[in-house]
Amino acid sequence: MSITPAVKAILANYESDNPGVKANLARILMQGKLGGTGKLIILPVDQGFEHGPARSFAVNPAAYDPHYHYQLAIDAGLSAYAAPLGMIEAGADTFAGQIPTILKVNSSNSWATSIDQAVTGGVDDALRLGCSAIGFTIYPGADDVFGMMEEIKELRAEAASVGIATVIWSYPRGGKLSKDGELALDVGAYAAHMAALLGAHIIKVKLPSAHIEQKDAQKAYEGTDWSAQSDRVKHVAQSCFAGRRIVVFSGGAAKGADAVYQDARDIRDGGGNGSIIGRNTFQRPRDEALAMLDKLVRIYKNEE
Repeated sequence: MSITPAVKAILANYESDNPGVKANLARILMQGKLGGTGKLIILPVDQGFEHGPARSFAVNPAAYDPHYHYQLAIDAGLSAYAAPLGMIEAGADTFAGQIPTILKVNSSNSWATSIDQAVTGGVDDALRLGCSAIGFTIYPGADDVFGMMEEIKELRAEAASVGIATVIWSYPRGGKLSKDGELALDVGAYAAHMAALLGAHIIKVKLPSAHIEQKDAQKAYEGTDWSAQSDRVKHVAQSCFAGRRIVVFSGGAAKGADAVYQDARDIRDGGGNGSIIGRNTFQRPRDEALAMLDKLVRIYKNEE
C-alpha cells in the first residue's frame, strides 16, 4: 500500500528523524482499518502491572491470555498493540508481523507509595521483538519526575539510533497538584507539551476537564469558554507543537459505550489523532469489544 498524503504530511513534521523511525511511524499510521487516515486506535494492556490481574481481567477471563489481546487488536483492525515485556514476549512469535507493537518499558504497581515507575524493558528487547516503538510513562508534578525525564532521554536516544519510535504517556500527578488538577485543562496541555519537548513521536494523555488548576495560568485561559470537550482537545493538540506531533487520548476507567463514542467524536472534532483504549474494550466480551472498536473506527472516519 502506498503511503497516503495524510501520512506523508504527518511524517514530514518529524524533521530530525532517520528513515527507520519514520518507517516505524508509517507502519503504525498505515496499519488496520484506519490505515492512511492519520487517525489511530491503539490497544494498551499494561493494566496487569498497574492494577493487578484480577482487577484487570477477571471480568473477562479470556483476557488473562496475552494471545487474546494480540488477536483482538488484529481482528479489530487496530493501529498497534502496546504492552509490557512479558505480554509482548508471550505472543511475539505467533503474531510476528501481523500488527505493530509498542513495548512499554517502564511500569508501576498499585502497592507503591512513591509516584514513580521502574524501568522494566529496554531498547534491546524492543529490537529483538520487532517492536515499532517503545512506550514510557512520566508523571509531571511528581517528586521523581526529573529522574524519569532523564531515563526517557537516554532510552529515546537509544531507540532512535536503531530506528525505533518513542511514545510517552504523560500523566500529571503528585507534588502540588490537587486530584481535580490531574485532569485540569492547563495541566493536561502542559503535560502534553512536556512530552513533545522530551522528543516523543506519539504523545498519550488523558482527556482534560474544564478546570484550570494553576493560579499563574488563570489569565491565559480567561475569556474562552472551555465547556466543550472538543475545544479542550484542540487546545491540547495545539500544545503538541501546533499539531506537529501525534497525540492520542486514553480511554481511562471502564465507562458506558455512549461515553466512549462521545469521547471519540470530541477527539476527532478537536483535531486529536485518536484513542488508546484498553479496559473499555478488553473488559467487555469479545463480540462487544469488536463491535465497539468497529464503531470507533467509523467515528474516526467521519462515518458516524
